[in-house]
Amino acid sequence: MKKFFEDWKIHALAFILTLVAELIGTKRFDLGFTAFSLFPMLYVLIFGGILGGAKVLPRKMMEEASPYIGISVLLLTAKVGSTIGPNLANVIKAGPALLLQEFGNLGTAVLALPIAVYVFHMGRACIGSSFSISREGSLAVVASKYGLDSEEGMGVMGSYITGTVLGTLFYGIMVSILAPTGIFHPYALAMACGTGSASMMSASLGAVIDAYPAMAEELTAYAATSNMLSSVDGLYMSLFIAVPMCEWMYKKFTANNKHYNDGKPIDKKAKKEAE
Repeated sequence: MKKFFEDWKIHALAFILTLVAELIGTKRFDLGFTAFSLFPMLYVLIFGGILGGAKVLPRKMMEEASPYIGISVLLLTAKVGSTIGPNLANVIKAGPALLLQEFGNLGTAVLALPIAVYVFHMGRACIGSSFSISREGSLAVVASKYGLDSEEGMGVMGSYITGTVLGTLFYGIMVSILAPTGIFHPYALAMACGTGSASMMSASLGAVIDAYPAMAEELTAYAATSNMLSSVDGLYMSLFIAVPMCEWMYKKFTANNKHYNDGKPIDKKAKKEAE
């Protein structure tokens, strides 16, 4: 019984931070050229970062809290999985454009992983951070394959947090710039809005609708369908194509790289001290 209650401080803190964040609620900001929303989850991340940075939370408590991320992701995995079966009919009806859009997700690996290896000399964390745009489904994939305590887990969590903090604003601004150019069809822009989280979709879709107000209902339908499909076929795309591709690329890029030894980044400081 004592062991059951020994982590009560972690649960109490999580409850308090969640309660405060929910009381603040969703805040929408309109900057004229774009609009974006801040969701309660972002506040919790900020509060946790402040408390950790100010060393209010002891390191031991933070380390003890780490395994609970895995437990939470198990629930997330079940939720993501439960959306697949009921939506199979919608997936088939969506047509090839929506179904095949997830191949575009491989672009994150093609662009990001070489930069992570050749410029920043990252370790295996770059596999977790670059195989997708690191939203909820990506956490589930990495948690089940590597565990969130692994280097890959740290990579996907880092990208997930960065996307939560900056992704909504980036999506909104980027679409606000692209929509008026006419380079992309409104349907394509709406589909692209759906590849991120709900907050990212809301921010970017608002910008597309603002540019094409007469097509508001159609654009919303395309974005919502895209968002649903990103959770369905995107999960399998990541698991069976994106992650193995990143594994292969990482091994290829680090094989004869002077900054790596047996697939691990060389600690230049330690090497210099040894010499």
